[in-house]
Amino acid sequence: MIVYGASGHGKVIIDILELNGIREIKVWDDAPKGPLCGYYATLPDTKILSADTPVIISIGDNTTRRRIVGSLPAHTVFHTAVHPKAIVAKSVSIEGGTVVMAGVSINSDAIIGRHCIINTNAVVDHDCIIGNYVHISPNVTLCGNVIVGEGTHIGAGAVVIPGKKIGKWCTVGAGAVIIQDVPDGATVVGNPARIIKTKEL
Repeated sequence: MIVYGASGHGKVIIDILELNGIREIKVWDDAPKGPLCGYYATLPDTKILSADTPVIISIGDNTTRRRIVGSLPAHTVFHTAVHPKAIVAKSVSIEGGTVVMAGVSINSDAIIGRHCIINTNAVVDHDCIIGNYVHISPNVTLCGNVIVGEGTHIGAGAVVIPGKKIGKWCTVGAGAVIIQDVPDGATVVGNPARIIKTKEL
């Protein structure tokens, strides 16, 4: 198993892997500064990648995570890591490269895309659809039938009421309460959440 990113986020992923019985771990980083959780971080060596060497990108920033995925060979296999103390309904779909942290609840028929982060104690309720490269921060609550577009970051403790849609590459501030749809590229804060800026995508 290769963990790409020797950061605090990498520490959490290594812990999840070890709790799932994975012990053969290599750590890659573009600027290695030493060991991470006892594993010596090295520069990436994509020549060793095969079906027998799955990868998790352990970078918290969504844009950087997408860039690194795009830089790896097309045959790269991406591993999904779910903490043993997460609760994931049997009907949930989770795609490759996604990590699910301790205390998370993901309920029936939710769909989680590629290379997402569902962080500590977050709740993703029934029938939610989470796009690729999304980061759901600690203690976020997504009520039922919420849609979150690609690359969006939802800050710690935010709440989204049922049936709302958050667009692509949005930023939702910590503690925000989403009671209406959010357009692509918007940054929203507050309770109720309001748009403070929008970026072109």
